[in-house]
Amino acid sequence: MADLPRIAHVGIAVPDIGAALGFYRDVLGLEPRAPEIADGATIVSLPFGESEVELLAPRDADGPIARFLAKRGPGIHHVCYQVANLDAALAACRAAGYRLIDEAPRTGAGGRRIAFVHPKTTEGILLELTE
Repeated sequence: MADLPRIAHVGIAVPDIGAALGFYRDVLGLEPRAPEIADGATIVSLPFGESEVELLAPRDADGPIARFLAKRGPGIHHVCYQVANLDAALAACRAAGYRLIDEAPRTGAGGRRIAFVHPKTTEGILLELTE
């Protein structure tokens, strides 16, 4: 059972990380990790046991988080699943007909290998896979 996927994190798009951190810090008592920059966004991770919440704020006006906020407003941007073998998971996606945003793994926040699966083939949910 050790190779079963797990939820690595939930990415939440916010216009202002400082404002969003209030609830997590003041109500839940969580200590945010240092901000990172990736994919045109500032990312602050908050630990939730074996999983995390990532607050994502746009840095680039034409980046994916800015476009998401302009279209949908603040909210859940994606769910990230940790898998034992990212290359095998992507091959399984291809074989099953899932549309990939990232045909090959790339480096994401924290230096992790990641790839996104298009929401048009996953019931409207943007999925990220990582090892």
